[in-house]
Amino acid sequence: MKKIIIINGPNLNLLGKREPHIYGSQTFEAYLEELKQLFPTVELHYYQSNHEGSIIDKIHEIGYGLITFDGLIINAGAYTHTSIAIADALSAIQTPAVEVHISNIHARESFRHHSYLTSRCKGMVCGLGVKGYEMAVRYFL
Repeated sequence: MKKIIIINGPNLNLLGKREPHIYGSQTFEAYLEELKQLFPTVELHYYQSNHEGSIIDKIHEIGYGLITFDGLIINAGAYTHTSIAIADALSAIQTPAVEVHISNIHARESFRHHSYLTSRCKGMVCGLGVKGYEMAVRYFL
C-alpha cells in the first residue's frame, strides 16, 4: 500500500469559505474524504499549517522520522512564492514531492508567478482546482 502525505500551507484551512470564486466552495476535509474513497488502496495523510516553521518541521519529520512516505504533495500557499526555507527542506529529504496549486498561479498577480518549490519537486499541477491533488496522487501510483 502506497503512503502519501498532503501538506497544505497558510490559509488553505479556509477552503470553502475564502474566495470561493478562486478556490471553490468545498472544504479540504470534505475533498480529502472523496480522495480517500477514490484511492482506497492508498494510505493518505494530511497536514495543514499556517506557520512556515511547522511546515518545515513536518517535511523534516517525513524525511527523517519513523514514518516513511512514498510521496509528498505540497501546496505551500503563499509560502510558495517567498520561502526559500521550505524549498531547502524539500531538497534535504529523499521523499519525492509534487507541487499543487488550486488556482493558476501564472494567471494571477505577478508575484505569484515564481515558485521557489518547483525546482525541488518532480512536477507541478496548477489551475485545475482541487482535482490537482488527485492528479498528484495518480503520479505517485
